[in-house]
Amino acid sequence: MVSVEELHIYPLKSARGIPKSTVRLATTGLEWDRNWMITDSGGGFLTQRTHPNLALIETDLAATGLTLRAPGLPPLALPLAFEGEVISVQVWKDRCEALDQGPAAGEWASAVLEKSVRLVRVPSAPKRAANPEYAGPQPAPVAFPDGFPILVCNRASLDDLNARMPEPIPMGRFRPNIVLNGLEPFAEDRIASVQIGGVTLKLVKPCTRCVITSTDQRTGERSTNPLPYLRQFRFDRDLLGVTFGENAVVAAGVGASIERGAECVVTFEA
Repeated sequence: MVSVEELHIYPLKSARGIPKSTVRLATTGLEWDRNWMITDSGGGFLTQRTHPNLALIETDLAATGLTLRAPGLPPLALPLAFEGEVISVQVWKDRCEALDQGPAAGEWASAVLEKSVRLVRVPSAPKRAANPEYAGPQPAPVAFPDGFPILVCNRASLDDLNARMPEPIPMGRFRPNIVLNGLEPFAEDRIASVQIGGVTLKLVKPCTRCVITSTDQRTGERSTNPLPYLRQFRFDRDLLGVTFGENAVVAAGVGASIERGAECVVTFEA
């Protein structure tokens, strides 16, 4: 039986995630996932690729809002309401709108990163969409992930990778939204769709991996690097990168919830 072993959301892009027992599906993926982001003064997105200390920011989501915590700083409370000055930001090649969360939020984030930055959130109706070359002709709205609404990983694939490495690494290095159990190693490469209750996800593109996978998600320090080991057997010549996990888009079920432990109906490519 294939089941959902783990569920995670990452409210602030590249900060610590929140494990969930149940999570609602929104049009942009898991509810509140990558809804906030830190940018440089020009609106360019910042991640652990260049600022690994983003891993030190803890996120806590409640009905009253999002709370961010970082060592040596008072907590920062942000509203869930879609408020703020509309500004232009950049996520890879996408130029899109965001809501600036104000000078106090910017000062707090600047103190964490030790440079002048801004803290923004996604608008109520984001116009950014996943690449239709992979996602298909039906627009797949996204908030601030790198490119796709949901990242699906496979527990057996991590076990296979760890068996090839001198030291094992945790699944958190890959920052998945959904971790599946009950599959063969790298069976996710061949999955067309996953149905979880009333939710259907279409797996559309292997996820190419970067230096974030070498970042300890508790300390923000660079640590054991899985990329050289992945390169030995997971290099994709078409994507020109090593892959682990699959990017997914929402096919059905907006408004429904996914529960940890739920059984999955997996459809493989013909």
